[in-house]
Amino acid sequence: KVLEKVSSISEVYFLRAIMDGIPPLKDKHLLIKDLRFEKVKVRIYQPKTSTSSQRRGMLYFHGGVGRFGSIRKSFTRYDYVKTLSLLFRYRLAPEHPYPAQFEDCLTATIHFMRTAQDYGVDPSRIIICGDSSGGTLTAAVAQALVNRRDLPKLRAQILIYPYLQCVDFNLPSYQQNAKVPILIKERTIVLGLKYHNIDLKKAVPLSSNSHVPEDLQLKYQKWVSADNIPHEFKTRGYKPNTKNAPSEELYRLVKPVFDTVFSPLLAEDSVIARLPEAFILTCEFDVLRDDGLLYKKRLEDHGIKVTWCHLQEGFHGTVFLAVYGSLISFRSGIKGLEKIVNFLRLM
Repeated sequence: KVLEKVSSISEVYFLRAIMDGIPPLKDKHLLIKDLRFEKVKVRIYQPKTSTSSQRRGMLYFHGGVGRFGSIRKSFTRYDYVKTLSLLFRYRLAPEHPYPAQFEDCLTATIHFMRTAQDYGVDPSRIIICGDSSGGTLTAAVAQALVNRRDLPKLRAQILIYPYLQCVDFNLPSYQQNAKVPILIKERTIVLGLKYHNIDLKKAVPLSSNSHVPEDLQLKYQKWVSADNIPHEFKTRGYKPNTKNAPSEELYRLVKPVFDTVFSPLLAEDSVIARLPEAFILTCEFDVLRDDGLLYKKRLEDHGIKVTWCHLQEGFHGTVFLAVYGSLISFRSGIKGLEKIVNFLRLM
């Protein structure tokens, strides 16, 4: 932020430079190749060990709110024996506005599902995974594929502290963790609006939920409500919020954020009911915690199997840090990473 004010370096390009400067993980057990699926850049982490059977494959969507991120991280070094992993470098905003990021992830996923056997992967054992906004993309891609009869069904989806809804920014986790780094409440809203190129000054009242018309409040309250959050998550400084008068002008301005590609929690029941098995990771000290809890409930209400990992000491980004080893990792991130790998091994 300071650099952006005193120089010509914008925040987004500064963050990209940092992310791209992270050295790629090396592992003597892996072959690492850069390819293109259609027009999407893909980095493949392929185990060197031979096997007589087909492997499972994991497709990974990085976070960064569609504006920055890195394909230089991977869970594969923890589970290189049987998994082939692909990390996608989708197009980034603002050069490529939303929903280019989703379109790239969907295009590359479909391409791999059709060609999985060329890489020694069983088409029935394909898992998609993402963290933060990458979790948003994971959920959106899974939803987009439920009606595709020309493709194999996804084996599972892994959502790591995902962003899933824009209806209620006063859920317990938003209140309790509003000032907890690295993802504070205000920044969550600002990044989401920047992703859509929405005028930030006009959209300030989003934090009070006045952007949701009464008819949509009635429609979504069965899915997005503090009433659906277990009591134990409300004991730490939560106060039921008073409803503010809806603003039609504000709604027209931010209407794109209600798109289910951006807010997968708002998908219709007919879509939710056909989704694959899920692994959902949430962190106690994360504004997005309740998004994961609400999605977990929706899936389970429709009979979808959910493996839930809640990191009691966790915060947004802790799993990302654990991938890079002991110097910058926390116990919560290491635990979360182990749980993800254990889930993968069952697929």
